[in-house]
Amino acid sequence: EMNAQNMIDFAPVYRCLHIYSVLGSRETFETYYRSQRKKQAKLALQPPNNMYESLGGYMKYFHQILGFFVVEDHVLSTTQGLVTREYLDELWNVALHKILAILRTHSAYCTDATLLLEIKNLIVLFCHTITSYGFPASKLLELLVEIKDQYNEILMKKWVQVFRDIFDKDNYTSMYVETPQVYHEITHQFPFYDEQLEKQSYPKRLPFSEFVPTTYRQIKEFIYACLKFSEDLNLSHTEVDDMVRKSTNLLLSRTLSGCLSALIKKTHLGLAEVYASADSKTATSLQGVIIFKDARNEAEQQIYKTLNAKMDEFLSLENYNWRLDEPKGHPSGYLMDLIAFLESNFIAFNHLPMYTVHINRMKAIDF
Repeated sequence: EMNAQNMIDFAPVYRCLHIYSVLGSRETFETYYRSQRKKQAKLALQPPNNMYESLGGYMKYFHQILGFFVVEDHVLSTTQGLVTREYLDELWNVALHKILAILRTHSAYCTDATLLLEIKNLIVLFCHTITSYGFPASKLLELLVEIKDQYNEILMKKWVQVFRDIFDKDNYTSMYVETPQVYHEITHQFPFYDEQLEKQSYPKRLPFSEFVPTTYRQIKEFIYACLKFSEDLNLSHTEVDDMVRKSTNLLLSRTLSGCLSALIKKTHLGLAEVYASADSKTATSLQGVIIFKDARNEAEQQIYKTLNAKMDEFLSLENYNWRLDEPKGHPSGYLMDLIAFLESNFIAFNHLPMYTVHINRMKAIDF
């Protein structure tokens, strides 16, 4: 069995206490012992150099603190009055404030979500261990709730790149599934159901591209990462749900929304691809419906601007003589190309609401 008595020789302390007691100077030794131990406590509370750089630094820090208070707890239980509960409680309160300040400072330097999660787990383990010796550590758990905000910020910065990679790799064309196995695999990972599509034979054309189910899976991964940090913090289910909901809403409203907005403005996307990237019909299965509706509205505005720019480009290719006395008997080739361009794009917008199609048609021909 590993305990303080097996690891440390307490005999010199006991002999000194006995000698001073026999000489009638027990109080002198008690004062001296406590004074020396307070000095040693200050040393134990000093963090290792660059502790924030690795988990090993935090482990060393907690080990030296635990070692000090485990020894004092053993002295408390094996001597009569050399240390008292009141003395130890006071010493722990001073130490706890120091520990909180050091952890708050060093954790602020961490930019790695995985490392911060490992640090959190180590702090929780330290809390359980020190509490088992009678030293309350609830304030350390409260600190972890504060650090969770930092953890979520790190996650969101990471997911910005995750979303960008998904958007860069996507071709923004509808997914085609050849077999029921593939279809069920997709709908199992992404909760999509369309009654009409269910009745269609294979191959089936899904009303979204690969980035929709992939983004959905990544949002689930984000939620899972948030939940991992919330474990063992003595929080109620309601508190955990509220924290995760707040973090997910921030991910959608700030991170994903920003990535979608940047994607919509990319000049190399075709008009149908712009709309496919923000079609709320495919996105409302995710949380944050309002965010995707805003993205869809932005996409429709971008389509309108792009159509106008394209028509201006067509019309600038030839100088039209608007004062011809007689028609030539056939339409301009440029106008025919323009009409063909508009017609092909209107066909591609089969997911647009009918009123939007009608409005865009009127705007497109009003030149």
